[in-house]
Amino acid sequence: MVMMKRVLLTLAFVCASAVGSLAQTGAEGTSSRAPAEPSRPFVVMAAQTLAELERRLRPEAKAEDLIGGPGQQLRVAVQHERNKAALEAEVHDASDDVYYVLDGAATLTLGGRLEAPRETERGEWRAPRISGGRTVEIRKGDLVVVPRGTPHMRSTVGKEFSMILIKIWAEPLPPAPPSAAPASKAQKP
Repeated sequence: MVMMKRVLLTLAFVCASAVGSLAQTGAEGTSSRAPAEPSRPFVVMAAQTLAELERRLRPEAKAEDLIGGPGQQLRVAVQHERNKAALEAEVHDASDDVYYVLDGAATLTLGGRLEAPRETERGEWRAPRISGGRTVEIRKGDLVVVPRGTPHMRSTVGKEFSMILIKIWAEPLPPAPPSAAPASKAQKP
């Protein structure tokens, strides 16, 4: 229960920080200011529900989004990894990451610089290695903040690891491209 309270407090703090600058929306000097409307429904996840979600993710190494998607500036996901080598280091130009470790351990390399970086999509950089970074072990209960522009990579070789990932973008994600409508089949008379 204490862990769930920490998770919820951390989530509330990060969300409040992410949207704090949006609280002053509207034209300067407008006399008809009013409180903002919610951008999405609130989320309350009981400890039991979160524990069930974590158990469901354990058989496979995967993540499940709780909040996020097109038009959003925030993604909250529960992620599980088992015995996974760090494939590549990464840098995000326009998003911050926050990890709250639910269970297990992982090895992080943070800081330094990417060696031979390549842009995989706008503002998302990958590289085979980080030079000059600091390697740390993170464990259950640890909180890690990775500000945008910080090289980072994670390894769970020989370990099992579950975390809540909170990603905060500088701008809302663009809408998903429209999907092509399936070609209609010609009907025979």
